[in-house]
Amino acid sequence: MARRAQEPGQRNEFGAGTRVEPQADFVSALFSAVTIDEIAELVVQEAESRFGCRSARLVSFLGAADDRQRVRHSYPDIPLSAADVVQIEAVSKQGGAILVISQHAGWVRIASVLSAPQTGTPQAVLMADWPVTDCVPQVCPQAWREFMALVAARLAGTLELADQRLAVERFEKTAQLQSALYAIADLASSELDMPEMLRRIHAVVGGLMYAENFYIALHNAERDSVRFIYFADVKDKRAVDPDEEFPAEEIRNSLTLALVRHGRPAMGPSARLQAEFGLERDQEVYGPDSADWLGVPMIASGEVRGAVVVQSYDEAERYDEEDRALLAFVAQHILTALVRKQAHEELECRVEERTHELTVEVRERQRGEKLQAALYSIADLASSELDMSEMLRRIHAVVDELMYAKNFYIALYSAERSTVRFIYFADEKDPAMYDPEVEIPVEQMRNSLTLGLIRYGRSVMGSARKVARLLAVPRGIGHGTAAEDWLGVPMVAEGEVRGVVAVQSYDWSVHYTEEDRTLLAYVAQHILTALARKQAQAELESRVEDRTRQLADAVHELRDQISERERAEQRLVHETLHDSLTGLPNRSFLYDALERALARLRRDPSHGFAVLFLDLDRFKVVNDSVGHLVGDEMLKEAGARLTTCVRSPDVVARLGGDEFALLLEDTHAPEDACHVAQRVIAELSEPMRIAGKELFTSASIGIALSHERYRSAEELLRDADVAMYRAKAHGRQRFEIFDERLHQEALHLLNLESDLRRALQRSEFEPHFQPIVRLRDLHVVGYEALLRWRHPRRGLLLPGDFLGVAEESGSVEQIDWQMFDKTCREIPTLGTNGSYVTINVSPRHFRSPALAKQMLDLLAAHHLPAHCIRLEVTEGALLDNPDQMLATLDTLRGAGVLAALDDFGTGYSSLSYLHRFPLHALKIDRSFVSALQLGGSGGSGAVVRAVLALAGTLGMEVIAEGIETSEQRDYLLGIGCEHGQGFLFSHARPASEWAVANDH
Repeated sequence: MARRAQEPGQRNEFGAGTRVEPQADFVSALFSAVTIDEIAELVVQEAESRFGCRSARLVSFLGAADDRQRVRHSYPDIPLSAADVVQIEAVSKQGGAILVISQHAGWVRIASVLSAPQTGTPQAVLMADWPVTDCVPQVCPQAWREFMALVAARLAGTLELADQRLAVERFEKTAQLQSALYAIADLASSELDMPEMLRRIHAVVGGLMYAENFYIALHNAERDSVRFIYFADVKDKRAVDPDEEFPAEEIRNSLTLALVRHGRPAMGPSARLQAEFGLERDQEVYGPDSADWLGVPMIASGEVRGAVVVQSYDEAERYDEEDRALLAFVAQHILTALVRKQAHEELECRVEERTHELTVEVRERQRGEKLQAALYSIADLASSELDMSEMLRRIHAVVDELMYAKNFYIALYSAERSTVRFIYFADEKDPAMYDPEVEIPVEQMRNSLTLGLIRYGRSVMGSARKVARLLAVPRGIGHGTAAEDWLGVPMVAEGEVRGVVAVQSYDWSVHYTEEDRTLLAYVAQHILTALARKQAQAELESRVEDRTRQLADAVHELRDQISERERAEQRLVHETLHDSLTGLPNRSFLYDALERALARLRRDPSHGFAVLFLDLDRFKVVNDSVGHLVGDEMLKEAGARLTTCVRSPDVVARLGGDEFALLLEDTHAPEDACHVAQRVIAELSEPMRIAGKELFTSASIGIALSHERYRSAEELLRDADVAMYRAKAHGRQRFEIFDERLHQEALHLLNLESDLRRALQRSEFEPHFQPIVRLRDLHVVGYEALLRWRHPRRGLLLPGDFLGVAEESGSVEQIDWQMFDKTCREIPTLGTNGSYVTINVSPRHFRSPALAKQMLDLLAAHHLPAHCIRLEVTEGALLDNPDQMLATLDTLRGAGVLAALDDFGTGYSSLSYLHRFPLHALKIDRSFVSALQLGGSGGSGAVVRAVLALAGTLGMEVIAEGIETSEQRDYLLGIGCEHGQGFLFSHARPASEWAVANDH
């Protein structure tokens, strides 16, 4: 353990305690020395000889104090042990101290620091063994301190110079390394092949360190094999194949494989490294041992991809840590260069393969385009106007562009006639061998290659003799001059051979290929198609001529039919736009005329017009009395008279039934329309002689004047119709003009209809209940449910405000059912306690046979007994459909639902109906009750007494409506009426109010 040296006062025999001047020759030699080693040698000798130490060593520091690459230079040049390194670092950190390192056999190892004179920075350490008894450094005599100061002064300049040289060397090495890396990168992107590139990389590494023996190995992790892509060795002369892969099992004792497995650099003699890795030595397999071996792994993405190795068989050439760091750095760049080179070669290989593929593809495409063009040409020739011989000559020219076809012929075979006809024949040796117009019997062709091919049915290629042998042609060469090369293909359609296309060559240097055979076979089928099309075209032209003559005859007939059809269409158009009975324009015609008039008015407001809407008064009576035929004649006469009342541009139209409309163009004032209306009324008032009878009629007319608010013909006719009904309401045989008042009424009706529909959706209708009382004690025996509408803006409305519109719009039934449902829902709230509730049922409901079932289902849904509900019907309902009414009332009576006849006395008051229908009560109309007075003898009292007497006879209950005064009540009691209702007792109120009143 190192300890701090003390300074005892004891002196030794070497004169440490006295002042000893340094010898002059030492000082002279010290300052004459140039290198650090020369200075260190003098210092060591002087220390040992002058002060009595031994084993002295001077360790100098090169480089800045904070330099991580600071170099330790030792003299003598013996490697420092690990303990020496630790002690040197420790004493350096303590500055100018003296550190005792170890003690052994009377000697103590002491390290002394030499600091720079200017900065005090440790620049060297002098280590030596001293006697324990007389240790000069421990006592630090003046002579030793002066010696150390002298040495430190001399070392300062020399070390500074050495530092500068070291910096220059490092810069040069860095530049050399950078140049080497650039060279490796350039080699990776060069055009050199892999062996030459690796050879040059070897040269680059040789410029950085001793690399006479150098190799690069790549490791394949998937196959666990090693490949030595480059190998250079002065002693191991074995040839190494760079493409050969060595499985790991075969080279398991290889230092290279061990390096790859461990993944970290290895440096030292090969024998020592083999022992460290636990490998067996085998020089025959792995080569001779090296004095020094340095290998570094090439790593990418955390995986060892290979190794770079240098080795030396010379003890003088050894590797150090700097070489190891340098080789590791270079190895990664070599790996990058290899990867780039391999990628470049793979890319070139793929480019070459793709270029070849594209070349083949381009050739195939060119060939295909050429073939396609030939086929298009053949197809165009087949549909051209050329005659057969010229078409075949041009087909020959097309085939000649695809292959050698100087000698070319086409033969057609007829199986039906057993003949062969050469429709085209071109041959340089036998030019006129066959006549294209002559059919040759097959017996004369038995020695020909053509007939042999027809019978063979497949394409044939080769010399004439070879083809003849294949086709079993008797003579062995066919007809005519024997060809050096012959190619024939059959033309087949629907599985039968229809002919032959053949080319032949008399030149021994011209031979056909499989590609030519495939091409000619393909072309032959298109030639057959072209021939078929040409023949079909000729046949078609003949048929077209015949058909053209037939069509010319048909055209004349068709023209006559077209003329007749046009006349029929004109009649049909006229009938479509005119009334079949009167011949007047119909509704469609009128609508079109009105739309045109509206469009003209929008363009020019001065073009006013008017619409008169009219129907014949009491026309139904005429139809019912004298028949429809007479009625039709009356309509014809009316139409004729209306036509006389207008000008030529005006329109008189029949809309249907007895309704007519007049469109008066260019009216400038309402008076114009009024004058026409007066003429119409006057004309139609004149008697009509029809079927020997003198008939009379009149007209009610509504007038609508043009206005910018109108957007359609429908709106005009609607308003004219409204005005006509107003004329009828005012006494018939008159006219009314649709004005703002009628417009507002129409809008009011329209809005009211819309409100009614929304009210149904929102359930705004509700029942109010008016009590029916026993007149003598005012006991409530029942209630009448009266309809009320809680309008969101107008408040509570009575039926008179909306019921008429509801009946016209058809929504009254939906309102009634909503009322029925709400009434049934409110009955428990009333707390009737044996009383009943009457509901008013519109006559419309009794038209449905399902009314009784629906009513009983409603009672069941609300869990109400049948006696809680009574129906009130009017006399009009009894007359409307008496049979259905009887069936419905009987069904309800059988279920316990009673019925009352409302407003009795205001209608027909037929006694037969009272007897026929199952009615439980009669309700006397308020018009009779309002006139009753005590002591009076008017007609109302008599009617009421008669009703009471009639009801008593039939066993019916009587209820008087509209009792408003005590006098009326007393009168009714006096004549025997027991029940009544009216404002005297209570107005109609909601069920909730009755519930509160009943609770009190």
